[in-house]
This record gives sequence, structure tokens and C-alpha cells, in this order.
Amino acid sequence: MENSNGKTYKRLSPEEILAKIEKMKKGRLKIYIGAAPGVGKTFHMLRDAHELKEKGTDIVIGLVETHGRATTEAEIKNLEIIPKKKIIYKGKELWEMDLDAIIKRNPDVVIVDELAHTNVPGSKNKKRYQDVLEILDAGIHVWSAVNIQHLESLRDIVQQITGVQVNERVPDFMLSQADEVEVVDVTPETLRERIKEGKVYSKEKIQQALNHFFRRGNLVALRELALREVADDIDLRLEKERAESGIEEPTGVHEKILVCVNYRPNAEKLIRKGSRMANRLNAALYILHIQPKQEHDPKAIEEWRRLAEQFKAEFIVKEAKSRKVAQEIVDVCRQYKITQIIMGMSARTRWEEIWKGSIVNVIMQQLQYVDVHIVSDR
Repeated sequence: MENSNGKTYKRLSPEEILAKIEKMKKGRLKIYIGAAPGVGKTFHMLRDAHELKEKGTDIVIGLVETHGRATTEAEIKNLEIIPKKKIIYKGKELWEMDLDAIIKRNPDVVIVDELAHTNVPGSKNKKRYQDVLEILDAGIHVWSAVNIQHLESLRDIVQQITGVQVNERVPDFMLSQADEVEVVDVTPETLRERIKEGKVYSKEKIQQALNHFFRRGNLVALRELALREVADDIDLRLEKERAESGIEEPTGVHEKILVCVNYRPNAEKLIRKGSRMANRLNAALYILHIQPKQEHDPKAIEEWRRLAEQFKAEFIVKEAKSRKVAQEIVDVCRQYKITQIIMGMSARTRWEEIWKGSIVNVIMQQLQYVDVHIVSDR
């Protein structure tokens, strides 16, 4: 359908209309994101909360982590705080956000800090982002905060940059599901100065922080990563809004990425790299495992399947019968119209053929328009 301005629109299907109605019933999610701890995410969230409260909005604190920072604690002021819930774990009294109390209180907006936090054992949900999803389903708007290093697909990149393995992570879909994302940004120099002044960590931790995670080079890289991630998110958000408005996008080539994994330590790294590439290209992601006859690792396959679900990828398992691995890959590429393939460098057993040249040669001979990416195991 074409309007008077010459733009092409499509009618929404009944399913799409129902999906829009269901979304309207849920709360809206706003995420404050930063390149590193100490940039001021919680402070900005609290400052914005006071502005909203002055306009008559019922906004409360479900949980705020001040980390002992005086300026952050002072910014709470007269905001209502919902008391935490006591949980007994291994004979100790621990305190967590009270999910049920928040839903019962039913404010317009609730602040839930530290989105990637892992809840105390015995809590209703394992992760705090799962609590947030429940609050949103109850029709309550949520404001939360997270650092860029906590996104699941960036785990390997952050570890490469900083040398630190981030254990608490949040699925990327939380960022894409957010109705609003705000970057809280300061220069590396400003953040390091804050640390030196004792505004981020206690005195005994200052030098260690400056010499390790908060080295200037690390902060520059993390800042660039955060800004790039949000810029990509904005592009995807714009496309989504146009689609939801019924505006037909011009017909073009839709990238489809296939990640080939086997029983090697770099399998999860390949999947995350594929997810990053798929997000940047707004591409469909597929994960392929060709099961050798003599090898079977259910635990590894289940982990790959879990990551596939998290990254909204299709997980494909093929049995390695009498056919060559290369031909299996070619057939999958043709079936799913794959445009890019990602393979690991440290391949052995049946995958050893890659480094003898046969698999890559077959793929490139039979699939002339498919790009093949070989990823180092380092």
C-alpha cells in the first residue's frame, strides 16, 4: 500500500496487532549503560527519578547499590525505598530485593539497580534481570543500570581487553528489549580522577584499581565498545519502529550467518562472535554441529543450545554419516541461504580436514557467494 508521499506501507497481520496490544500491557524498561563502574549510572538514575517525582509520578526504589559512595547515597533523599527481603542461606542472614513487595506496591516506576546481579540462592529467580521481567509483566515500568562488560556476547572481547573474566552477565536481549537506553559517559581521565579522589573505591583499593581494570587503555577501549554498542542498538531500534509502523523496508540482501562448532574449547567463543556479527549486520544466526560417530558430549551440546536460545539463533545438529563434513556444511548453507560462515582454527578429528584445505576449498568452490571467516583460538 502506498501513501501520498510515495512511501510503501504494509498491513499488520492479526498476530502483529495482538503482539502490539500485549506489549502495551507491559511495563517499559529504561536502561542506563556505562563503560565501567563509577561513571555515575546510579547517580544519574536517582537524579532523573527526583525530576519524575516532582511531576507527580509514583516512583520508588526497589533496590539501589550505592557501594558506599557518598554522593550516590545523598542523592536518594526522599525517594521511597521498598525494604529488602531476608533470606537465610547456610545459616547466614542475607538480603535481596523483595520482588513480591514491589509488585504488591504497584508503583508507576521502580528503580532496580545492577541488572546483571546474581540473586542469593533461595530467591525466586536466579538472576535479577529475571526479576525485572516479572515486574514488567506486572505492568510496572523499570529503570535499571548495567556496565557494558556484563553483556553476554561481549564476554570474550572484554576479557581480551582487560584480562578480567566477568562472571555476572546479562543476556543481550535485555538491551534490545529496552524501550529506552541512556549512555552515562565520562572520559577515562575523569573516571581515573574520581578513583584517585576516593569517590569510587575505598583507599586501600585505589591503586590496585588504577593499575589493573581501570588502566587508561582499558577504559578507552571499553568506552568505545559501549558507544558502538548503543549506536548499533539505535540503528536496530529505528528499523524495528519502522517495521512496527507498517513501513516496508526496501528489498535487499539479508545476511545469514552460520557458526560451525565442534568439541573444542573455543566453541562458545565462536558462537559469541557469531552473535556479535549477526547483531551488527542485523542478520539471522544459525549454529551448526556435525556429530561425529565416535564422539558425544551431551553437556557441551546443551550449553550450545542454551547460547543459541539466548542469542535467538537456530541450533542445527547433523550426524556425520558416510558423507564428508564439507558437503554437510554446503547443504546446510544452501538450505538456509547462508551468506557467511564462521569456523574455528583449532579443529581436529573430522574437522582436521579444514587445515588440509579440503573443507574450505569445497565450500568456496560450491558456494561462490559465501564468505568464510576463520577465527583464531588465541
